[in-house]
Amino acid sequence: MKIVTYNVNGIRSALGKGLIEWMKSADPDVLCIQEIKANPEQVGLLEFEELGYHLYWHPAQKKGYSGVAIFTKQKPKHVEYGCGNKLYDFEGRVIRADYDDHSVMSVYHPSGSSGEERQAFKMKWLDFFQEYVNELKKKIPNLVLCGDYNICHKPIDIHNPISNAKSSGFLPEEREWMESFINSGFIDSFRHFNQNPHQYSWWSYRADSRNKNLGWRIDYNMVSGPMAHRLKHAVILSEVKHSDHCPVLLELS
Repeated sequence: MKIVTYNVNGIRSALGKGLIEWMKSADPDVLCIQEIKANPEQVGLLEFEELGYHLYWHPAQKKGYSGVAIFTKQKPKHVEYGCGNKLYDFEGRVIRADYDDHSVMSVYHPSGSSGEERQAFKMKWLDFFQEYVNELKKKIPNLVLCGDYNICHKPIDIHNPISNAKSSGFLPEEREWMESFINSGFIDSFRHFNQNPHQYSWWSYRADSRNKNLGWRIDYNMVSGPMAHRLKHAVILSEVKHSDHCPVLLELS
């Protein structure tokens, strides 16, 4: 089973850059998308459906902003739209597909880079998300939490940890949260297989950052502990370019 997380930074923009052609060749079983920035009626769905996908969208109420989706070849037995908190569901941050023996979530954690107000919003969200997942694990122990976490966990996950020590996305309190979240019972599937440096999933559009590989690893496929024996392979697909992010692949048995 191939699961891919991908922040497309606007699905209409990504479609214009060859997203469908990439999906044909990559052929993921589940594609978890963040920052769709569109409602389904604004996007031609037929091409996705012709590839065999069932499409589930949870857009933000604000037009052209945020939003998550799951495209899946196997029809889920249930889809949960949102997390039950109106403040976060207004921004389209969570969607979950439940299958017979596991669930897959597409989640878009807030960014705090625009200022103190959004950073405070992000920290409150992180506390909420931990509690939400703690409760969710009680009834669904087999979880795959895919998405843009907007946090680099360790210095190896960012191109210049010293100069970014006070940057949102690499703040001590954010990194502490990530460590605590993993310790609560999750596996960072990419690092489970790959401990090499210079592996990133997002690059600024500034200063030719992508060509220079001056990036951040902020996109994760987190797998709950009970699914550890199903981990087969994980890789960052850095050569795929429809967005300022790239897809991150997880293969499960």
